[in-house]
Amino acid sequence: MKQIFKMPTQMKITGRTSTMTHAFITSIIPHIEPTEKQVKRSLEILHISPHNITCAYCGDATTEWDHLRPLVKDRKPTGFISEIHNLVPSCGKCNQSKGNKYWRDWIESKAKLSPKSRNIDNLDELTEHLEKYEKWGEAHFIDFEKIVNPVLWEQHWKNRQRLFDLMEESQKLATEIKKLIGSKFA
Repeated sequence: MKQIFKMPTQMKITGRTSTMTHAFITSIIPHIEPTEKQVKRSLEILHISPHNITCAYCGDATTEWDHLRPLVKDRKPTGFISEIHNLVPSCGKCNQSKGNKYWRDWIESKAKLSPKSRNIDNLDELTEHLEKYEKWGEAHFIDFEKIVNPVLWEQHWKNRQRLFDLMEESQKLATEIKKLIGSKFA
């Protein structure tokens, strides 16, 4: 019976730093809502029916829209934003597998759950549609550091570091508390 039982994964406060970095970046990135016409055109270019929206990367049912070009790379904003020219319908498998990689680098990689590693039959056709989509409209690119006052920009990243330092301190306290509580069950 023991082999069918699995304990839940234990959480660590410090295990959320990438999530927090992502929050610090996406909280400053503009979101430009598309028009109905833009959404319709995007689906046409990708050869996706508006009545049956599928993943642009693999053809499975879509669950979300994914950034073709990542917003975050090496814990910094890439300069791309959330807008129709940088978003395509995606399934959860593809979005999670792709992570912060550029779509072209990922789609034919051996990454777990990438379309190539999943042997998607029409990968060449899907890639061709994505290439056309990428050429359809130019994605906005922002040099944040040129726009934002350097003092303000630096303070934003100092706040992120302060949060990480507090998370580290909190993890040490949590470990100590857990050890004290755990001793009652030894």
